[in-house]
Amino acid sequence: MAVDIPPLVKPSRLRSRGGLLGECLAEFLGTFVLISFGCGVVATAVAALPGSGRAATPTTIFLAAGDWLLITWGWALAVVFGVYVAGGVSGAHINPAVTLAMAVRRGFPWVKVLPYWFAQVVGALTGAALVYLVYHNAIDAYDSAVTGPKVNGHTNATFSIFATFPAAYFHGGIWGPLIDQIVGTAFLLMLIAAVLDLRNQAVKANLAPLIVGFVVAAIGMSYGANAGYAINPARDFGPRLLTYAAGWGSLAFPGSVSGSFSAYWWIPIVGPLIGGLIGIVVYDLFIGDVLLVRSELAQLPAPGRSTPVRTTDEE
Repeated sequence: MAVDIPPLVKPSRLRSRGGLLGECLAEFLGTFVLISFGCGVVATAVAALPGSGRAATPTTIFLAAGDWLLITWGWALAVVFGVYVAGGVSGAHINPAVTLAMAVRRGFPWVKVLPYWFAQVVGALTGAALVYLVYHNAIDAYDSAVTGPKVNGHTNATFSIFATFPAAYFHGGIWGPLIDQIVGTAFLLMLIAAVLDLRNQAVKANLAPLIVGFVVAAIGMSYGANAGYAINPARDFGPRLLTYAAGWGSLAFPGSVSGSFSAYWWIPIVGPLIGGLIGIVVYDLFIGDVLLVRSELAQLPAPGRSTPVRTTDEE
């Protein structure tokens, strides 16, 4: 803003927040915003719209692709605003997979990795708690209206508001969902690297958060249905902790539905961490290294040419 904004806390007490503590607070708040809007849009689609009479029946969800688009664009905007909130202080990783990839390939200090992860998980847990506070009436109404298997009165459908699970066609297998999470997060980090690389066609005018939101929307539309496209360990683990405490029991930990899948909780953690590393390494191998060599040579050929154009005098 153009005007000076006085601090809420005396400057002498703010010094400790100028370093790692302040960055962790920003990661907490950015992830809190991410989950508040992301899980919030799923709560709207799954429980609030049917329960408020805005669907065909109190239990009608996902009858058309439009229902999925609501969720993918909702998560995209959640990412956009989470990054805008935290970006100026912490870089707005708001995702442990991003933090790990940045430590491995972008010089992010390793000493900050675990504090960032902790802040992200706590922010995600707190965001999920807010969604549950706002929507618990709709969630209870939906669970009461639905017939079928329940755990402590809760259904897998309302569990999906907060955390992810694999599609039935995997028949409880591990490799399909794990590969799905690796692939989705690899695309996420590959495209984040491209968006932020000043040597490439970097996004200008502070539009990077918007473009990253588009990336998340694209991943959700193209690779989301297999396992809910967590692509973020904190995004899944924090809300999963909330659901376990709120009564979803084995649906959260170990993440099991009888006859469908079991002990799923670790896959949205391990898969994204592996995928993020693969994505940023692939970008650097195919694009980053080429841009580095060109900048060192200071001879940039025109797009589509393999060698610089030489004039008659140079020849």
